[in-house]
Amino acid sequence: MATLFTKIIRVEIPCYKIAENDRFFAFLDIRPLNKGHTLVIVKEEVDYLFDLPDEVLADMVVFAKSVARAIDRAFSPIRTGMIVEGLEVPHAHIHLVPIFDKLNKFSTGRNLEFSKEEMQAVAEAISSQWEEPN
Repeated sequence: MATLFTKIIRVEIPCYKIAENDRFFAFLDIRPLNKGHTLVIVKEEVDYLFDLPDEVLADMVVFAKSVARAIDRAFSPIRTGMIVEGLEVPHAHIHLVPIFDKLNKFSTGRNLEFSKEEMQAVAEAISSQWEEPN
């Protein structure tokens, strides 16, 4: 059975898309830790990130870097952090979480809520800043 993320890639489930190329896909997390919290996934359905071939994992991090830079340009956080937890959906993914305040400690499980309009505006702001890595 296809994972939730595979269904998003196939456009069977809607998402707030940020970026895509032939191997990777980025979209807003619908349970964000901060404004602009984005998931980067590999299109290949692999459960555990560290089961990916080395070249794919390296390219995924480069793709994630390009998305993080777009988040940085769109929202000017102090920095964008990366979390690899991978327990919610059995599909390799990276969380990119903008950090706006040094005192703002975040952890998975504490989520913010935004309207559909706010989520769409955030997705468009990041997507408009994205440049595909070389």
